[in-house]
Amino acid sequence: MKIFTWIIVLLAVFLGAIMLPGNTFAQAGRLEVTDVVDVATASSTVIEIPTPTPAPRQDLTEESVETVEPFKKLLDSQGLNSIWPLNPIKYAIRQAVDAQVPPNTIVLLLLLPGVAALIAAARHLIGLRGFGIFLPAALAVTFVATGPVVGIALFLIIVFVSTSFRIILRRTKVKLQYLPRMALLLHFVVLGILLVLFAAPLIQRPEISNVSIFPVLVLVLLAEDFSRVQLGKSAKVAVNLTFETLLLALASYVFLTTKGVQEFALLNPEIWILAIIFFDIVLGKYVGLRIMELWRFKKLISR
Repeated sequence: MKIFTWIIVLLAVFLGAIMLPGNTFAQAGRLEVTDVVDVATASSTVIEIPTPTPAPRQDLTEESVETVEPFKKLLDSQGLNSIWPLNPIKYAIRQAVDAQVPPNTIVLLLLLPGVAALIAAARHLIGLRGFGIFLPAALAVTFVATGPVVGIALFLIIVFVSTSFRIILRRTKVKLQYLPRMALLLHFVVLGILLVLFAAPLIQRPEISNVSIFPVLVLVLLAEDFSRVQLGKSAKVAVNLTFETLLLALASYVFLTTKGVQEFALLNPEIWILAIIFFDIVLGKYVGLRIMELWRFKKLISR
């Protein structure tokens, strides 16, 4: 039951963060203006203080003017030499963009091998485990589409539903074959996500009500991978794997949303692709202890 308790606590924290009213500071600003107007009754002019609007979050998964135009301007500002031998991919990218291929899609595809290399390095060199490479990478793309807070909350809901489903089947001693069990699990996961979407008008968070089908579909499909990895694991191991998966996904999210990385990959695709290949090969040649293993066995190593 420990994993169940931890998941409930984490889910409550993130749902509480989502449900915090976003207009608290705006209300405070309006109260201050009202007080000033009450004091200065002699003046008939009310000074309105404009409420600052936050900059829109960049979403690489959507084709919007805010996302596409900066990349197009960046490509137009780069001068190119002859196509061979150093610039074939640069010219291919420009031809694709001229043919109405969204540049944000190209950037996201170029960055995905870097995300995989980052996760592989974190697992192979540092010793973080997580649920494979695909699941943290897919979560990172989902965080780009939904924002990290909403994405983590939806992920914890899926973890909660998957764990509850396993516990209920175990307690009721209902034995099902693997494929029907996974189909039933996806059914309950979809119901859990639907409940969150139905509650969006009540908690007044537009980032939940405006979430697109793509991140929701990815998260629902990840429920099968999460449930499969959980099989045969203890509660402590499952909680640690979930936490480390979130760490890897958040690190990958920061990597995907870093403007400098996006611009370098788009303007220098040949260097970027070769550098990722070289990094993966060098990483694969390393057969020593991981950093966390060095820390765990430091007493034995020092002898």
